[in-house]
Amino acid sequence: MPPIGRRTVLKLASGTAALAALPWASAARAGTSRPARAVAHDDVLAIAFDANLHTSIARAGDPMTPFQASESLLLPEGGAIDACAFVDERTEPVADARHGAGRRHVVRGRSAQGIEKTVEVAFFERYPGMAIVVASYRNTGDAPLAVAGWRNGAHELAEAPGGFWSFSGATHEDRRDWVQPVDEGFNQRNTLAMDASDYGGGTPVANLWRRDGGLAVGHVEIVPKLLDMPVRRTAGGASIAIEGAHATTLGPGESLTTQRTLLCVHTGDFFVPLELYRRFMRDQGIASREVPESAFAPIWCAWGYERDFTTQQVLATLPKARELGFEWAVLDDGWQTNEGDWAIDLRKFPRGDADMRAFTDAVRAQGMRPRLWLAPLAADPGSDVLHQHPDMLLLDEYGSFQKVSWWNALTQCPAYRKTIDYYVAFVKKAIGEWGFEGLKLDGQHLNAVAPCHNPAHAHAHPNESCEKLPDFWNAIHAAARAANPQAVVELCPCGTAFAFHNLPATDQFPSSDPLSSWQVRHKGKTIKALIGRGSSYAGDHVELSTGGQDFASSVGIGAVISTKFTWPRDTDRPNPGPLPPGGFVLTPEKEALWRRWIDLYRQHMLPRGEYLGALYDIGFDRPEAHAIAKDGAMYYAFYADAWNGPLQLRGLGKGRWRVRDLFHDRELGVVDSRASTLDAAFEGFLLLQALPEGGNA
Repeated sequence: MPPIGRRTVLKLASGTAALAALPWASAARAGTSRPARAVAHDDVLAIAFDANLHTSIARAGDPMTPFQASESLLLPEGGAIDACAFVDERTEPVADARHGAGRRHVVRGRSAQGIEKTVEVAFFERYPGMAIVVASYRNTGDAPLAVAGWRNGAHELAEAPGGFWSFSGATHEDRRDWVQPVDEGFNQRNTLAMDASDYGGGTPVANLWRRDGGLAVGHVEIVPKLLDMPVRRTAGGASIAIEGAHATTLGPGESLTTQRTLLCVHTGDFFVPLELYRRFMRDQGIASREVPESAFAPIWCAWGYERDFTTQQVLATLPKARELGFEWAVLDDGWQTNEGDWAIDLRKFPRGDADMRAFTDAVRAQGMRPRLWLAPLAADPGSDVLHQHPDMLLLDEYGSFQKVSWWNALTQCPAYRKTIDYYVAFVKKAIGEWGFEGLKLDGQHLNAVAPCHNPAHAHAHPNESCEKLPDFWNAIHAAARAANPQAVVELCPCGTAFAFHNLPATDQFPSSDPLSSWQVRHKGKTIKALIGRGSSYAGDHVELSTGGQDFASSVGIGAVISTKFTWPRDTDRPNPGPLPPGGFVLTPEKEALWRRWIDLYRQHMLPRGEYLGALYDIGFDRPEAHAIAKDGAMYYAFYADAWNGPLQLRGLGKGRWRVRDLFHDRELGVVDSRASTLDAAFEGFLLLQALPEGGNA
């Protein structure tokens, strides 16, 4: 069936004649499906409701699922109220000040238990293929009903050749990949609550896709919500949903309403749904801000010398870092006496404030910018702040502390005014008095916090600590910019999935302790979708990539390059150590390679281009491919252990294009946009530039 046009959409209304234009009618006549009682849709996505208010999904007129119990009220013993006899429906136009024109479809039904179920489905012209769904449940009976929560967007996709891939925006303590194949036995809860005392939160979107298309679910509330987005392999394929644990009792006449959730259909991988989510949230006021130009400058970090660095080691490395083309110098963990007090270690800076100012002056004298490492919201046992201000601590319902495992510290509450004021004052000092031009805010605990039950904080509800964490980061960012309008604030929640609601307070997001080059690349694709064109995503220290020197994975996807090399020798007292084989020292062989990649990065500045994430499917396309448009040229990065065969150069404009292998500095020939394939062989990576024939970029 051809796609449903907008003119058809405007004509469609409830009734047999309207439903005949959609695929469920013909399926029902053929005896393969139940007839639909109501249909809500735009040009791309259609959601049909049957007589039980179960739904079936179609994309561009092609059915993706049979009728399934997509919206349910969950019961304490594991059951659900998911069959509600159709009562009525209505449709109405929407003219939303934030999201523009659209259409809302409201369907109502009643269960055998006396629960009245209402499902609202809203489509907006700005976000084709994405629906906003809200379900509510009212107890119309005479007896109270205990409930455990709710489920929205629950659908199972049938098995297909090639299987499934998934994206999870939720955090996992084991720092697993955000993008994974859905193999046999795959089962992820994908909670947006805490996965451990210091791991939690994330971007509230999950995605499941086959080679021919997929489904995404999530929530679109303007504050973080503690929901789950389970994805699992099933006997017949794979399933996805979004769920809220909300244990309560609905008395007669009482209601429960779900959060606003999204359901999105798409082709390709997770990039398009994340872009649609970003655009929807931008229209609600949550968006990346314009970042200083320096947010794209290459980064050298002193962490190669680890905690027991000496000031002389750091200062002696700056000339080499600047000679290679690095513009930021990051003073990392170890400058302070402990986590929490953030007092200068006088063994390294004997004159205290004066020596810290001298340090930043010395960095600038080398033509570089100083950035300071900080782990906010962590207070060590024995720190003065913990002794003097125990009221800052985040406490659970039993009055226990929340632990930050890496530093053996305790978590402070970000929604407590004294905590906010304490860190705002420090940021003003670090930038306004010491002279740092940026901050590296580090630690897995920065992404999300647990609900706070500290009675000293007088929270309206325990989840206030979770929901107001973005306000804490906004206060930090505002303080940094007030002290220096060009300050760069980097948020590095180690190993976690980026918490989208923290975005407005972030100038740079790194791949955050990647475990492999694959993580550098798929995290990069994720952040490019969530932040948009001109975003500053950093590949983190290249020493963390596969093999410890894979600049190709950063440069090829448009990430800012970063390193923690030491020079002329490694530290002789590693802490936390031990150093990897060969250490972090910049050998002559490394230096030659480093220079090549830094020159390529600075020459082409791909982070300033437009990352075209919809052109390639990171799960199914082989070899793995990424594309960036910049200054009239197209850039392609391909990755594989080894490849010898055709490469598709998607997205080329009309005409003929000259193709160049940038790293090896060689011409590969000319391709025509009508048949944009190129035969090539490579190992590891291939970075290409395509220029219109006769043109320059």
